[in-house]
Amino acid sequence: MNNPKKNSIVGQSRSLRDEEAEEIRDMILEAQGSARQLRIPEEDLHTEATTRMNEDVARVINESGVHVLLEYFNRDFLYGLGRFDEYSQGIILKWGDGYSRKHIWITSEKGNLSFEVSHEKPCGKPWCAESRHTYQPEQWRNMDILNAELKEQFQRPVYERSED
Repeated sequence: MNNPKKNSIVGQSRSLRDEEAEEIRDMILEAQGSARQLRIPEEDLHTEATTRMNEDVARVINESGVHVLLEYFNRDFLYGLGRFDEYSQGIILKWGDGYSRKHIWITSEKGNLSFEVSHEKPCGKPWCAESRHTYQPEQWRNMDILNAELKEQFQRPVYERSED
């Protein structure tokens, strides 16, 4: 059987503008009838809860550019329905509801950048240690390495366990 080759698709993908993503997010929330908030109200936080990264952690996360990349992912693929929470040791992007809740958790310690991973056994990569991928500064400053890690995180996010 002779399979003729299909013509290639001409064009390129583009990112959503912020306004487009907000409109899509609002339509999704309205269609779901969801009252879910995308930020935790200050009055609901425990007095000992932190909503800010400590200075060294914030420096590494900002210098790496990972927060900006996560914001693009949230806007372009999650239509702004993801929620960012900051903690003293890192930042987490959460999305989904109920049994489909997922997250990407990024921390920093001693100038290194660490990603929680979904696998429990080491994957064989030199930066893998149990449930984390940890990059030293010379690694996380390399955007190719960081983009490859984020691609893996987006494809295999950590699923949150239900507390029910």
